[in-house]
Amino acid sequence: MSTTLPAFTPLEDSLYLTLCCRALDSRSPRPILGDALADEIVRELDYDIGQLHIDANLINTCALRAKRIDEVAADFVARHPDAVGLDLGAGLDTRSARIALPSTVDWYDVDFPAVAARERVIPGHANPHAIGADLRDRDWLDAVPTGRPAVVVADGLMGFFTQQEMSSLLDRLISHFPSGEIAFNSYSRFAIWATKHVRGTKAVSELLKFPGFDDPHEPERWDPRLHLVREILLSREPEVAQFPPALRLYYRLSSHSTAWSRKGTIVLHYRF
Repeated sequence: MSTTLPAFTPLEDSLYLTLCCRALDSRSPRPILGDALADEIVRELDYDIGQLHIDANLINTCALRAKRIDEVAADFVARHPDAVGLDLGAGLDTRSARIALPSTVDWYDVDFPAVAARERVIPGHANPHAIGADLRDRDWLDAVPTGRPAVVVADGLMGFFTQQEMSSLLDRLISHFPSGEIAFNSYSRFAIWATKHVRGTKAVSELLKFPGFDDPHEPERWDPRLHLVREILLSREPEVAQFPPALRLYYRLSSHSTAWSRKGTIVLHYRF
């Protein structure tokens, strides 16, 4: 018998796209992320993946960007066992389970209040603390400890914010903690355009607000406390060797050009 979640708004419903990408990656013979729990959740919900028209490119890039964001978080908590972790717009993600958090780390999954129903399908160990809030509100951070180093991650979130909303959110996060690191997948201007024209992402295209940017140093201009650690261009990552042949060839050719690589999937990593 499957579990039924409450009806979501179109924005809340967008969480299924990345969830299903992680599930489909897990089902592949050579998974990139290998998130078996994502597949369990999809099966528990009896969700019809076919309605999303997800292609191989989206599956692979979603899995790889999640893997790189996981690595940033895992490395940070290994160096800072007293850290606070935040997964913004967590949806039905289980990152805290994938990175094997130390018991001394306080991890918070933040998403709209309706998404708190995720507790019905995600085991308790994978969801230490849940905060139901609109990230654009100013007071949700009151529930999060301050005075400790923090790692903040977001996967698939930026596109749904205006630039001003994203800048304001970063300012509040940086002001709340004494130090930390932030990692999220970014969108170039071309990527925003492409999302609105590719079949697999049309389900969310009408919800996009972010204009995109091409310079990874752009957020440093929003807040000088941010410093770029690394721009991760997925076309240059070794896991591309696991992509299907045609995609593998495309990304290997793209990797020779930074400008062209930025048209694809990017993970940006900052410290403050």
